[in-house]
Amino acid sequence: MHPAFSVIFLTTLIGAAQGMFMALVTGQVYSMANLLEPQDSVSFYAAGSLIALALLGGGLVAAVFHLGKPSYFFTRAWRGITQWRTSWLSRELIALPVFMLLVALYGGAHYLGWTSPFFTIKGVIPIDPSLVIGVIGVLMAIVLYVCTAMIYASLRFLQEWHSPLTVINFILFGLASGFTLTAAFSAWQGVDLVGFYGTWAVVFTILAAITRGFSMLRNSRIKHKSSMRTALGIRHNKITQRSMGFMGGSFNTREYFHGKSDATLEVVRLFFLLMVFAVPVLLLAASNALESANLPMLAFAAQYIGLVAERWYFFAEAKHPQNLYYQTVG
Repeated sequence: MHPAFSVIFLTTLIGAAQGMFMALVTGQVYSMANLLEPQDSVSFYAAGSLIALALLGGGLVAAVFHLGKPSYFFTRAWRGITQWRTSWLSRELIALPVFMLLVALYGGAHYLGWTSPFFTIKGVIPIDPSLVIGVIGVLMAIVLYVCTAMIYASLRFLQEWHSPLTVINFILFGLASGFTLTAAFSAWQGVDLVGFYGTWAVVFTILAAITRGFSMLRNSRIKHKSSMRTALGIRHNKITQRSMGFMGGSFNTREYFHGKSDATLEVVRLFFLLMVFAVPVLLLAASNALESANLPMLAFAAQYIGLVAERWYFFAEAKHPQNLYYQTVG
């Protein structure tokens, strides 16, 4: 498939935003249970929510540029949600703004000081409006992860994507980048939570490395169901294609094939394996040992660049069956 950078930035930006929001709520729960020092509502939780909201907005802007006519987004976007019963894309279009609203409400609750508890669980965990909104937001973040991933995992004819590993990888990559970003945010704020978020970021990064490794191994062993016979609709034991019917390019040749060599794919694969997994783990470990405030920020920057490369590779490694027909110009 042809990797569209608008979709690449959409999925990586909102994935990191979802992970950061889940990290903020996790920190709040830990602090309410007296397992972490409580943090300032405005400078930490409200500001962190604003960063997550900015990433979500950036992803939404990137998605607009994927449209054939971006100006139609504001006049016809409502039509995209009408097929929510059968379309994962429609479900994503519903889940994303709902999640953005919950992130805004969560940040607003902390900014306005809506932290007086309704009640306390076992005299330990106080339940306040911000926590209720946060928990609902976490559930919606998971729903959004699933909706986004299932847009690709539900396509049976793209065997590289049609796997539960696609959903798992989208979630783990988002959590890894989100917790790494929150560790960087904690370092920037001078909050003593870099080790906490950094440790979780390393855990999610390692889990993502394992599941992505299984995914690449699975994809390398796929026996594709489509062949030249099925692509052309000709039942003959020996078929040699001389031409695809025209000499120039077309929508099919541009949108369903990346046009890069195998050597380029291998370079991109090695690059994202290094930048997504190895470099962030080493930088986060070093920041914990050296107590550096800059290394977590560098870790997130490196990991995000790697995630862009990984998502490019994710699209490029999917082999659309129609390319069997359009592979020879003649």
